[in-house]
Amino acid sequence: MAPAGEGEEVAERNRYASLVVVPPEQMDPRPLFQAVEDLCQDNILHFEESSSEVSSRLVLAFSRIKEQAQGLEPALRALAAVCPLFDLDPDTPANGYRSLLKVVLACTQHILHKCRYVTDSRRSLFFRAAHNCSELEAYGAALTQLRALLCFAQRLLTANRHGDLFFRQERGLSEEFLKEYSTMHKGCFYGRCLGFQFTPSIRPFLQTISIGLVSFGENYKRHESGISVAASSFFVSGRYAIDPELRGAEFERITQNLDVNFWKTFWNITEMEMLTSIVGIASTTVRINKTFTVPPIALEMPLSADPQRILTINPPVAHTGPGPVHMRLISYQLREGQESEELNAFTKPEGPLSLDLRLRSRPAPLSPDLIIHFHGGGFVAQTSKSHEPYLRTWAQELDAPILSVDYSLAPEAPFPRALEECFYAYCWALKHCRLLGSTGERICLAGDSAGGNLCITVSLRAASVGIRLPDGIMAAYPATLLQATASPSRLLTLMDPLLPLSVLSKCLSAYAGTERFPVEERAFEKQSAVSQVKRGTALFLRDIRQGAASWLSNLMEGSKEKSGTETIRKSVSEVALADEEMINRRVSTKSKTFKDLSRHQYSELSTGQHSMTNGQGGAQARSDSCTGRTPQSPSSCSFQSTYELLSPSSQQEQVNFFLTESESESENSCDREPATHSKENIPPVPLAEDKPSQLSNPYSLGFPEGFQPLRSQNGVANMTLQTSAIVHNPYMSPLLAPDSMLQGLPPIHIVACALDPMLDDSVMFAKRLRSLNRPVTLKVVDDLPHGFLTLAQLSQETRNATNVCIQRIRQILREEPPAPPAAAPRKHRKLERTLGKSPVTEREIGA
Repeated sequence: MAPAGEGEEVAERNRYASLVVVPPEQMDPRPLFQAVEDLCQDNILHFEESSSEVSSRLVLAFSRIKEQAQGLEPALRALAAVCPLFDLDPDTPANGYRSLLKVVLACTQHILHKCRYVTDSRRSLFFRAAHNCSELEAYGAALTQLRALLCFAQRLLTANRHGDLFFRQERGLSEEFLKEYSTMHKGCFYGRCLGFQFTPSIRPFLQTISIGLVSFGENYKRHESGISVAASSFFVSGRYAIDPELRGAEFERITQNLDVNFWKTFWNITEMEMLTSIVGIASTTVRINKTFTVPPIALEMPLSADPQRILTINPPVAHTGPGPVHMRLISYQLREGQESEELNAFTKPEGPLSLDLRLRSRPAPLSPDLIIHFHGGGFVAQTSKSHEPYLRTWAQELDAPILSVDYSLAPEAPFPRALEECFYAYCWALKHCRLLGSTGERICLAGDSAGGNLCITVSLRAASVGIRLPDGIMAAYPATLLQATASPSRLLTLMDPLLPLSVLSKCLSAYAGTERFPVEERAFEKQSAVSQVKRGTALFLRDIRQGAASWLSNLMEGSKEKSGTETIRKSVSEVALADEEMINRRVSTKSKTFKDLSRHQYSELSTGQHSMTNGQGGAQARSDSCTGRTPQSPSSCSFQSTYELLSPSSQQEQVNFFLTESESESENSCDREPATHSKENIPPVPLAEDKPSQLSNPYSLGFPEGFQPLRSQNGVANMTLQTSAIVHNPYMSPLLAPDSMLQGLPPIHIVACALDPMLDDSVMFAKRLRSLNRPVTLKVVDDLPHGFLTLAQLSQETRNATNVCIQRIRQILREEPPAPPAAAPRKHRKLERTLGKSPVTEREIGA
């Protein structure tokens, strides 16, 4: 007889088993938006009774939310009616339109929760009026920007070709979207609303990344090293952690202004020995983890159609001439050949030498399987070292050796250098598979993001020259169209903290080699050890003094203010709404470190470009003492003088671990720009009298009458639309490859993310292969960001998504055929969209 508790659990499971989960895009949004409007109206009536500034802000915030909700609801219903038409098949409900719907509904649900909380708690003693006001203002701004994205999605819906998610013309909508994006406000998505669309377990990580990014950006190219960087980041990060508006504004500024070298440096933080050592402790232990270098020697490969004929594979030569190829071998257990003298001749030591105290066991026999891996990183950053944690898990779960290729990165080595090195590594692995612990009977190519692109293009090249193809490809969220082309999923770059459009555009330009990028000068690395220690310690002590002085100042100000406070209060919230002095007082000291980093770019590029203004004429590039537009800029002069003081030639000077007055001034010369953004960092709501200037916006995308998105206060993002012929190369953008090339591809298993800006790349590429009757599967995981493989140890959701990739690789290695394609979705007409029996006009979709 089962215990009573167990019987209750069984009954509970049976009750929930009968529930049917309805996808968000199939839900009727009218009850959700009606509830939001009712709550907003109720709160507006309540806070209109008070004349304080916070209550006025709350009334404006609720009014904005109510107005945007009324415009969003009909557009959402119309888009939900047609988004199934763009799915790969009925069993794979995924495309950019669905993703946009999910994001809008997620934002609205957050707003509904906040409105209910305000309604229930507004009379409470512990109700924080200012905090909740900032929350509502941020989500109201986010809802405004999402409405603009829905309007643009409607334009794509009517302008694209039948069943196509991409706008294929080089100009037109893609160029309009780039111009519009460059002026739109994005800071609200990087502050309080950061990661609202993702699973809750990911959001703390995204906040940590954003805080680290803006802290790193503040110290970028300040030529600090060692302990000074740690000290500066520590003090700066605290300010960004407690001030979401400041973090959002700085994040927006960084993504718009800094070049690809910044992102290359920031992403390569994951390559630091300390971080990799910490992550390695929690990773799976493997017996073989070695790096080696293969010299550039021509290989002779047999043709797959006629093994008696030999084909010569030349080493990679693009851009930099013949050069070696770097690889990493990972194996869960020691196998034959992996410790051979022939392989050890290529091996190079990595990190400090260690002594293996484990008993020397007999090597296991050769594995019939081999996995060749190409890492992601936007073609510009990272190596196999930062992808090592999940590769170790793969090696254990699949019991197969893994060869990961460390290809050369852009912008130093643009296309086709990475492709040449990966193809050469693939051929070398085929020829020397026994050195890797495999017989090579089954070979799988695997990669994520940029690595997924290389998996596909390497297979295309192998098919074109006639050598053996891999038995299958597992591509996780691959990039198949390397152009800044408009699509519904790429609209999500406006809010994605890991893949903003400006960053994506810079990475693609770097890989294409269509733009010049400044080469970082690391002259400070030539300083002596004594100079570096002196400088680092001095900056550390300076930051301690400044931090202590700021803390004491705030403490003294707080004690003075507390001396005059009321002794008896009926409600904290009522006093906050009534006390104008407390409202007008600034809660936190704003950053004075907004720096114009144009001095780090080519002077001929900065002087040759004319500035662009936004639709309201208010986004002008700021100029200050740190612009560095001329060789005599104060910042450059101060750095030059500082470097002269710390150069190796001054080693004989007395070592002083405190900065002199001149040194302190030179360090702070770029930190004197006053903050120009408000506490909320939300652009003001357009007034009725501003409509003529809004409608005259040269970048307007046909928004509904009386509506305009919020504009950025950080200037115009520097982005260009790539029109070079190289971006149409099928070995760069496999989605553009002709049918004859795609016919030769092996079975492909694609794992994508529903909220990934690159989702449409996966959907459209799977459609191309399906139309050619090629074996292909597409699995879309929900609520996870781009790059979830590198976050495999972060949460249960990322582990489950990683297991999906493992299952797909196992299907390839075990020769399990992909599932047969399902019935194709019904067709639709290009200009007319139907909702039930009545036609849905363009006006209704964009309302």
